[in-house]
Amino acid sequence: MLSLKNISKRFGSRQVLDKVSLDVARGEIAVLLGSSGVGKSTLLRVLSSLETADDGVMTLDDLPLDHKRIRDEHLVGMVFQQFNLFPNMTATRNITLALQGVLKESAAEARHVAHKLLDEYGLGSKKDAYPGSLSGGQKQRLAIARTVAMKPKIICMDEPTSALDPLLTAHVAGTITRLAEEGYIVLLASHDTELLKRLNCTIYLMDAGKIVEKATSQEFLTAPERFSKIDAFVQGVADPDAL
Repeated sequence: MLSLKNISKRFGSRQVLDKVSLDVARGEIAVLLGSSGVGKSTLLRVLSSLETADDGVMTLDDLPLDHKRIRDEHLVGMVFQQFNLFPNMTATRNITLALQGVLKESAAEARHVAHKLLDEYGLGSKKDAYPGSLSGGQKQRLAIARTVAMKPKIICMDEPTSALDPLLTAHVAGTITRLAEEGYIVLLASHDTELLKRLNCTIYLMDAGKIVEKATSQEFLTAPERFSKIDAFVQGVADPDAL
């Protein structure tokens, strides 16, 4: 179980995260839903040890989840919105680089892992291709494969469908579901309301650095009127009272 308690973060005078708390179990998908600038990506960056919280506590399986533990045990993997692939490296090398440099696997071992993952993610024919020759969906799958290769416990995804068409969004939703079924704790930041129809997830609507409403996707899709704030966001209505 991943537990975040009262996570707060400021950038100068701006309160980006304001006492955010949530729990995510293994095999669960948590969707941080909201407009740009509400703190979704910052929360993922804090969890990924790319930013430091000003206050609050993070634990994984009741043990403190601090920067040292995240780095030393490679507990959190991040799939960035822009993928952050190395453009001068092949798909295989994009995966093997960290396996060799961080996990100290041999070149042969790293290639074996990379090729197995590329096959699993439908990129078997792209082993020697460079990111520039890949489609948006292929880049997304490569970024996910690279993250999975490090065997994290938690996978964070920042706007995973922002650059994809509806068909590719469906494929990514399938990949996210598979990650959860494999036992990963999955958190994703998104403003894509179509994902809610495709994922069995818990929705955390964020606004002004806070979680303002929570529902499972099944609860929301069954009775959206019970969750006025999430429903307002999905319908593009700024004021829930206007519904």
